[in-house]
Amino acid sequence: MEFTLDAEIVLPEDGCAGALVGRAWVPDANGGGPSVVAIAEHGVYDISQAFPTSADLMNAADPAFAIANTGAAIRLGGVDAILANTVPDARDPTRPWFLAPIDLQCIKAAGVTFMDSLMERLIEELAKGDPGGAQGVRETLAKEIGADISGVRPGSEEAARLKESLTGRGLWSPYLEVGIGPDAEVFSKAQPMSAVGLGAEIGIPKFSTWNNPEPEAVLVVDCRGKIVGATLGNDVNLRDMEGRSALLLNRAKDNNGSCAIGPFIRLFDSTFSLDDLERVEISLAVEGEDQFTMVGTSHMSLMSRKPADLVAQTINENHQYPDGLVLMTGTMFAPAQDRGAPGQGFTHRLGDVVAIASPPLGALINRVNHCDEIEPWRFGVGALMRNLSARKLI
Repeated sequence: MEFTLDAEIVLPEDGCAGALVGRAWVPDANGGGPSVVAIAEHGVYDISQAFPTSADLMNAADPAFAIANTGAAIRLGGVDAILANTVPDARDPTRPWFLAPIDLQCIKAAGVTFMDSLMERLIEELAKGDPGGAQGVRETLAKEIGADISGVRPGSEEAARLKESLTGRGLWSPYLEVGIGPDAEVFSKAQPMSAVGLGAEIGIPKFSTWNNPEPEAVLVVDCRGKIVGATLGNDVNLRDMEGRSALLLNRAKDNNGSCAIGPFIRLFDSTFSLDDLERVEISLAVEGEDQFTMVGTSHMSLMSRKPADLVAQTINENHQYPDGLVLMTGTMFAPAQDRGAPGQGFTHRLGDVVAIASPPLGALINRVNHCDEIEPWRFGVGALMRNLSARKLI
């Protein structure tokens, strides 16, 4: 399915009023390379002379102040022109296009941070990855424990009593442990440099028959553990693989093109703060070549754990990230809408266009393909270092 990218769709609802930064591939006679860019109403500016990597900028004392006061900025073109060139099918390789807005940061993800998604993880587990059995399990679980876990604060005395009760009823699960227990589920979603950005294809392995997008807010965290901004992400998930065993989580989560992040990082400043982020809605729309349409919404206010708590459990005196990290915060959206046979639920089909949007963060739009048919990931950390050195940026 074809799609277009323009500023009206991709930028936040207040346009460039906030501090927006990203990355773009900037071609030159030697092939070019990735540059950190600032997005402004009057154009896109290369600031890589001051900040060679996104990680460098995020680790600055005040990233929003830093981009507003850098004197080394080169205009690359208008926002709409570069957005149009970001669509792979329409790309002119001699002109810039946008990439994922992160580079050296570790890509982490938190799971089971909404009660709705906790129920769906339990359904996957009890259905053993079979979408045909999901509806029956869903109905049984709703009767058994649905009311028990709503409103329970993870790690509280109430949660401990509930755990004891559920264990006695033979209903305990690893997903309930991280859903209502004191310790959050935080896992490594993907390697640094592997995330795809706006307009890119996202990947589903050919063997998967039950999979879905996961629209999430993504926290941008510096090396000191401070949350400095946010963006959007798609934590593409294989429900059949994870449902077979929780120990297959890495196989379910980390595949070619399975992590999309973008369109841009909105840095925290006077126009947007962590408190604002905790109140946003994140919408999802999937449009298929079979005329199938699905929409849904996640409300950050319904998270069972605060974003700051998730970050504190990820980076602390026991675990450091010198280049900073991004943390996908989880989703309450686990699609159960049938696509095909009744009771089979949702799964992706080739050509699906997935749009994840939030008013203050803009829209992340990607198209689905098989993992082995999208562009292979070959530009890693070593390639970035060699490229920056050749361009005399480090």
